[in-house]
Amino acid sequence: MQNNTRHFSIIGVLVVIFTFVVYWVLDAVLQFPIQGSTQAVAIDSMIQGHLWIIAFLFSLVTVFMVYSLFLFRRREGDDEEGQYFHGHTGLEIAWTVLPMIVVIAFGYWATVMLADITKRQDNEIVINAEGFQWGWNFSLPNSDQISQELILPVDMPIRMDMTSKDVLHNFWVPEFRVKQDIVPGRTTHLRFTPTVEGDYTLICSELCGLNHTGMIAKVRVVPQAEFATFWSQEVQTASSK
Repeated sequence: MQNNTRHFSIIGVLVVIFTFVVYWVLDAVLQFPIQGSTQAVAIDSMIQGHLWIIAFLFSLVTVFMVYSLFLFRRREGDDEEGQYFHGHTGLEIAWTVLPMIVVIAFGYWATVMLADITKRQDNEIVINAEGFQWGWNFSLPNSDQISQELILPVDMPIRMDMTSKDVLHNFWVPEFRVKQDIVPGRTTHLRFTPTVEGDYTLICSELCGLNHTGMIAKVRVVPQAEFATFWSQEVQTASSK
């Protein structure tokens, strides 16, 4: 019994050490884009939580396996039967109940976060988006003026009302983290709040035909005054034609 306690203590320490090492490797390899929206912060925190779980489970399995292979391997000339032992009821309950608690906790976390990042904002700005093979059109509600460039005001909640002219598409700006399918015959919605001014790229992340990889659009997050000026100029240009 005392010997088993020593083995478990060593394994426990090794699991903790390797959990931090594996997490560090994953965090170094998985280079995320900048957090360009309010929603990106919450989503990244959940991804980091999953990375910790992945690192722990990988270390738990690997440390037990490698430790057993080296320490309990059959020695030369040893023909004795291995020690027989029954299962441990408490341990079996633990490895059933604890993962279930973790899954429920992550499910609750994801549900609360999804409700928060998709809830309606009182002062949200609505922008229409139309996807088609293989491009994008953007406009403001009640306006016939169309732009192929998506201009967004910084620090203002946005609601994208999106439709498809032909097949299934998907709206995704990696820096914003959120994405949403665009379904023919329906209007789907996506909410986010840009927080960092700059240039981004809108990608269709749903296979939609031969030129799927070319279905991109320029996205610019600009000061609120510049956003108003852009669309004012667009409307004036349209009315003068």
